[in-house]
Amino acid sequence: MWKSALEWLPSSIRTALAHLPANWMNRAEEIRIRIDRPLEVVAAGEYTFVTPDGRLTLSAEQAFKPAREDCAKLLDRVTNHSFYTMEEELRRGYITVRGGHRIGIAGRAVLENGRVRTLQQIGGFNIRIAREVRGSAEQLLPLLWDPVREAFHHTLIVSPPQRGKTTLLRDAARAVASGGWSSPERGGRPRKVGIVDERSEIAACVDGRPTFDVGPRTDVLDACPKAEGMMMLIRSMSPEVLIVDELGREEDAEAVLEAAHAGIAVMATAHGRGPDDVRERPSLAPLFAERVFTRIVTLAPRGPTGTILDIRDASGERIAVPERTSIAWRL
Repeated sequence: MWKSALEWLPSSIRTALAHLPANWMNRAEEIRIRIDRPLEVVAAGEYTFVTPDGRLTLSAEQAFKPAREDCAKLLDRVTNHSFYTMEEELRRGYITVRGGHRIGIAGRAVLENGRVRTLQQIGGFNIRIAREVRGSAEQLLPLLWDPVREAFHHTLIVSPPQRGKTTLLRDAARAVASGGWSSPERGGRPRKVGIVDERSEIAACVDGRPTFDVGPRTDVLDACPKAEGMMMLIRSMSPEVLIVDELGREEDAEAVLEAAHAGIAVMATAHGRGPDDVRERPSLAPLFAERVFTRIVTLAPRGPTGTILDIRDASGERIAVPERTSIAWRL
């Protein structure tokens, strides 16, 4: 996925990054680009600048500093040469590009009726590199299976940004739809899966076709708001498992309740350091009040990516977690 992220960069930046050590390329999580300021790469929680010839350095003075024209070329590419057709994406502060990479954007906000309408004078970019890690959900899925109901628990995966939530969710979709996650007697038969991919990060669809492997029985509703998309998939595609990323709005919670009451297993993610953080968000509090999520998975805020810190049931009781339940060893 590193190479597909570099394709979006102008040649001056791409040349510097193409000479990075292989171990950094394989672990890279972010490329941070700021006009006339040091080019930076983040890998496994480590931050370093990059020199013009691709060496790693902690010295801001030695680092390559992208010029304004470099950043203008990058913006032109990620907006597909049509800045004004991307106003909705710019209003949200990021653009998702082919390959599932999310490019965060910083600049001057333009307000309309007190709300952000778009961004101008773009001065910084954060390329978050998407990764497909096949098998990363293998250790987790058996812990989410309810043998009594013969169905998956409604599951919420919680962590700060960049700790592996979307990677786990993506592989869970693949495994559940292919039936490869467990033995048949433990519920390993394939299920119909529906993904509402509001930010085009889970499946990274291009022309309606997922570029990540999300399984042979998975239907994807791409670039659609989560709440509306969940209802559309329930009505039209009859999923057995519904997958959504980054719950956050009141309407998201209402749609999750509708899906749960319709007998559809929901697997979702939310930002936070743990269940208490999410529970205290007014928009999501009703889900906890009704104990919708019977499995709440917390990923460690630091250390190896995707490390499962804790799993609890709806009442807060801890579920046993095998040692080394982490996706980091597969990266």
